[in-house]
Amino acid sequence: MPRLLALLAAAALFLLLPLAAGQRFRGFSYLLDCGAPSPTTDRRGLSWNPDGPYVSAGTPRELPVQGLLDPTLGTLRAFPHRPAAKFCYTLPVDRNRRYLLRPTFFYGSSSPPPPVFDLIVDGTFWTAVDTTADSLAGSASHYEAVFPARGRSMTFCLGVNPNYTDSGPFINALQVIQLDDSVYNATDFGRSAMGLIARTKFGSTGDVERYPDDSFDRYWQPFSDSKHAVSSTHNVTSADFWNLPPPDVFNTALVAKQNAPLVLQWPPMPLQNDSYYVALYFADTLADSSRTFDVYINDYSFFKDLPVTSAGLSVFATQWILSGLTRVILTSSSVLPPLINAGEVFGLFPIGKLTITRDALALESVKRNLQNIPDDWIGDPCMPRGYAWTGVTCDEGEFIRIVSLNFSSMGISGSLSPDIANLTALTNISFANNSLSGPIPDLSKLNKLQRLHLYDNKLNGTIPQTLGTIQVLRELIQS
Repeated sequence: MPRLLALLAAAALFLLLPLAAGQRFRGFSYLLDCGAPSPTTDRRGLSWNPDGPYVSAGTPRELPVQGLLDPTLGTLRAFPHRPAAKFCYTLPVDRNRRYLLRPTFFYGSSSPPPPVFDLIVDGTFWTAVDTTADSLAGSASHYEAVFPARGRSMTFCLGVNPNYTDSGPFINALQVIQLDDSVYNATDFGRSAMGLIARTKFGSTGDVERYPDDSFDRYWQPFSDSKHAVSSTHNVTSADFWNLPPPDVFNTALVAKQNAPLVLQWPPMPLQNDSYYVALYFADTLADSSRTFDVYINDYSFFKDLPVTSAGLSVFATQWILSGLTRVILTSSSVLPPLINAGEVFGLFPIGKLTITRDALALESVKRNLQNIPDDWIGDPCMPRGYAWTGVTCDEGEFIRIVSLNFSSMGISGSLSPDIANLTALTNISFANNSLSGPIPDLSKLNKLQRLHLYDNKLNGTIPQTLGTIQVLRELIQS
């Protein structure tokens, strides 16, 4: 177990020394080539499957761009511009495990400008996607986060925010990779998810480090500095580290000049004032050597007298306050100068509430009995705020409850499931002007129901007398 070193402003700071060797595995994963008609294999040997089996909305498109090194950028799935709708992928997962999610976006042109839209995972707002700058540069945009699996399936959704642009969202590729239980395990995933800010291999001048070097296909970006870059060839057993960094990240480093500190502006972009997960990785570049130095972030002590050997170690903080541009400062307290090999910074954001299970299951049962339903009836029916299913209204009190179903004139057919009576917070139901058939179920448990509109359908049988027991029912229109 790691040693707890300090509690500073609610920041738990840990030193990670190598653990006993354990299994490294890719785990339960999806690599989806969005809009593709058939499987593809990239130059790293990874197999990508079409996304069709996991999404019911959107239109596949092929981009008229030649010479792409990544075959997954050649197609995309485009979704309609329907304000406040979310279009979701549904992926079976292992409950209570954590997953790395990486969607990729490549619009293929900068005119017209690409749309801006939201990303949502299991009812939690993740971030807004704006690929404008990358599109102007002819580059793809990658977003990455780590989320817990809250059930037996995970939904990844693209949300149409009416405050952004007037065109619908799109996606080229989606990776969902199950992480080892040790990876990022100091984060309380019952409360927070992690959004990647930077993942860096210091001293590297090569390409991005990815799979197969990193078994989870994490991207380690190069950070070159000709004045301080040093390389080594000795092997660090990175499988012994909780976060399982690839071994090659320890083969390059930035090393300070003798009797001088090493000062880095990293991450390279300004950050909002908030809590961040920070992990720094160190290994002496000289075989059978060691050195000791102090680590500061923005002039605050991150670790004093850090003992770095050629075996390597990592230091991380689970909630470190950062704001604006960040400086990492290493100052020596031994003969050999300080160094750094790699680092990761994640933003932390709260896991959102979900619709209470009873309501969500009842509405799923109602959905199964219907045909021609809206294509955004996937994912959490209420959350996040502003992204309820079409026709569904929710109350966001202590518990998220469904309070109204207004499905009038939607062209819906099928029958009314008896499980609609389990939506006990309902005050309004309208299926007017559709093509429903079959009987009206017993709704007597809906003691808050005030309006029930079922006219212009093909329902048969009589109106249940039990509706008379609902004292607040004011409108009943059946024919």
